[in-house]
Amino acid sequence: MNQTTIAKSIECTGIGLHSGKAVRLGLRSAAENTGIVFHLRDGKTKKAIRLSPAPDAVIATGLATTLGGRDGARVATVEHLLAAVRGLGIDNIHIDTEGGEIPIMDGSAASFVMLLNNAGIVRQNAPRRVMRIKKPITFAHEGKSIIARPYAGFFVDYSIDFPHKLIGSQRKAMEITPQSFAAISRARTFGFLRDVEMMREKGLALGGSLDNAVVLDECGVVNQDGLRFPDEFVRHKILDFVGDMANLGLPLEGHFTVSRSGHGLNNEFLRTISANASMYLQEIIYAPVRREEAPANDCVSLGREPVFSPL
Repeated sequence: MNQTTIAKSIECTGIGLHSGKAVRLGLRSAAENTGIVFHLRDGKTKKAIRLSPAPDAVIATGLATTLGGRDGARVATVEHLLAAVRGLGIDNIHIDTEGGEIPIMDGSAASFVMLLNNAGIVRQNAPRRVMRIKKPITFAHEGKSIIARPYAGFFVDYSIDFPHKLIGSQRKAMEITPQSFAAISRARTFGFLRDVEMMREKGLALGGSLDNAVVLDECGVVNQDGLRFPDEFVRHKILDFVGDMANLGLPLEGHFTVSRSGHGLNNEFLRTISANASMYLQEIIYAPVRREEAPANDCVSLGREPVFSPL
């Protein structure tokens, strides 16, 4: 199993969920053993601050995951893009950002999957390196929990419970692979209409709309098109979990039983296993194969075209 990157550069613009302003995103190929690297630009200077995902690089988890670097540089709402990168099995990529956020697109990872598929995914010569859970760990706080066990792959068994008649208790278990990722990549972020005014007063979700989120009132879904899946809510929680786990740095392998977790607990879990890596993590180097013996991931396009415009 070899490392992968994208074949060509691709760029887009979109709306930032919290700022409501236009933000820019560029994706470029990266050399073997580079990992995921963000280049944060402020739009005023050509200088970019380089930042790699890491548990302690996460500086905020309210409503989304935010990474921070030197001189106050930050980029918010990274989880859906990171989920697409990890879900499609991409090891090495440069991510150029301008505007302090990743575009929210339609509130899912579908547009990012389309971008990455359009760029093409190619295998490299170096063997894939991953970090695998080597000892079971239960991480719990205030009724939320993550139970991790050793496993050669990435398996998630996720449960949610919301006091809303349309959501209630939902559970989904699945192995995350480049082929199965389509089952969750189109699941959108969701929220409650009663919370919108409160968030706007705090300067949050200024770019949120029915075009990029599932919104619920007391009776049901406000969006005219309804849900994409009956269990779209738990599917989106799995999507967020995949993206948050990408902040370990190297791809993470394990069997994860997750109950009612969120960005905050996800990051606390990563910080714990990272700080105690000798106890809970084992680096695995897969045997490489020659490029001609194994094609790149068979990534499936996900239906309708994303809404984006070239830079």
